[in-house]
Amino acid sequence: MTTPLHPLAGVYAAAVTPYLGKPKTAGKPDTAFDFESISIFLHFLAERGCHGALLFGTTGEGPSFSPKEREALLRAIRVIRHQVRDFRLLAGTGTPSLSETIELTKLAYELGYDGTVVLPPYYFRKASEEGLFNWFSELIEQAVPEGKYLLGYHIPVMTGIGFSLDLLERLKEKFPRRFAGIKDSSHDESFATALGQRFGSDLLVLNGTDSYFHHALKNHAQGAITAPANLISDNLREVWDLFQAGKDPSEVQARVTAQRHFLEQYSPIAPVVKGLLHKIHGLPNWALRHPLESADEKTVEEAAEKFLAIT
Repeated sequence: MTTPLHPLAGVYAAAVTPYLGKPKTAGKPDTAFDFESISIFLHFLAERGCHGALLFGTTGEGPSFSPKEREALLRAIRVIRHQVRDFRLLAGTGTPSLSETIELTKLAYELGYDGTVVLPPYYFRKASEEGLFNWFSELIEQAVPEGKYLLGYHIPVMTGIGFSLDLLERLKEKFPRRFAGIKDSSHDESFATALGQRFGSDLLVLNGTDSYFHHALKNHAQGAITAPANLISDNLREVWDLFQAGKDPSEVQARVTAQRHFLEQYSPIAPVVKGLLHKIHGLPNWALRHPLESADEKTVEEAAEKFLAIT
């Protein structure tokens, strides 16, 4: 008998943020989101196979935007979400401040978001495991209603601190439903294996590394949240669908791996993803919040030509 999938299982884009940059008109607010194009972008992702999107993750430059700025976009997307049927929305609400994280997380659920994805308090890289357990416990107790789901965001290469297997087990035991699992962006195949061996399907794992998506699925992951999904969600969805049907997705996975490895040449990845969305798919040429800078036109043109050759 097949184990039922978690309600949040599936393929998600770690969505870029539709940001227009600092307005040139004096007296205008510093942040100018492209509210007019949000619906177009969400439809684009849904039509290319995404079950949903994560807003304000790493690719969405989450830490670059204040809680008030995040709130403005989260509210705007709430207004149009009914236009994209059955499309799930996850909000990145983690900050080093527990109180700010609680407020943002509460807000996401009040606005009807399906789940939140929360970084550990990344400034405090030497926090003890007990300290992390207490931090997440207070967050869940104060901000996550029954029937809603929170995922930890495991990306130690960026945060300097992550989730051990023991910490995950303690959180899962204390909050068996509200602490759903993790977005695993460790880029460590052995960690994906260890998660599967330790938790089976009891812990929702959404893989963050396209190049071993199939491997993660074989080890009880139930989906993915990735930056390249902005561009290659059609292929990721095919891997997911084939696996759920009991078929071998190896051929499609090989294509996904080649696409991922190509995009990994660009770091940080957000500038080239935004550039390729514009160049290949005709989406607006969105800006980036400093300190990130947009990719130059020549770089985008060369990247588009090479990327299309392996698509």
